[in-house]
Amino acid sequence: MGDLRYPVGAWDRTTEATAAKRREWIQQLADAPRQLRTAVEGLSEHQLDTPYRPEGWTVRQVVHHLPDSHLNAYVRFRLALTEAEPTIKPYDERLWAELDDARSAPVDPSLALLTALHQRWVLLLESLSAADFGRKLHHPEIGMITLGSYLGSYAWHGRHHIAHITSLRERMKWD
Repeated sequence: MGDLRYPVGAWDRTTEATAAKRREWIQQLADAPRQLRTAVEGLSEHQLDTPYRPEGWTVRQVVHHLPDSHLNAYVRFRLALTEAEPTIKPYDERLWAELDDARSAPVDPSLALLTALHQRWVLLLESLSAADFGRKLHHPEIGMITLGSYLGSYAWHGRHHIAHITSLRERMKWD
């Protein structure tokens, strides 16, 4: 069954953000909203409230987490493109996932938000030069990171959480 926390493996921070990799990652971001919608399609309220692993978030929390996280990333990209090596503000994703809207709200607003956000984010990403992807931001918990590497981490992040849902569906035999 493998490690349920990392169904697509852990993010490898050493992956080089080549032009080919950046194109692949941008496509993965473009595809993520549709893949997430497909992953939760037809699930009942009970299924949405099922944790994807013991002591893990529910499917509903995972769905709400993706636009929360990716909205923060989008803003951080814009800051790094308009400021010199900005220090970004981290947030406690575990506490955000425990807020009432993340624990109980319908998933449709978050699916719509992720779709709109990724449309806009992909437009921005496709307009960037290689030099732009070399711009840096300072993450207090990680250190300096280039936008190219940051892009890769969020392409992985979407695949990672969508796989939490699809692997749960497979294990539970939810057709």
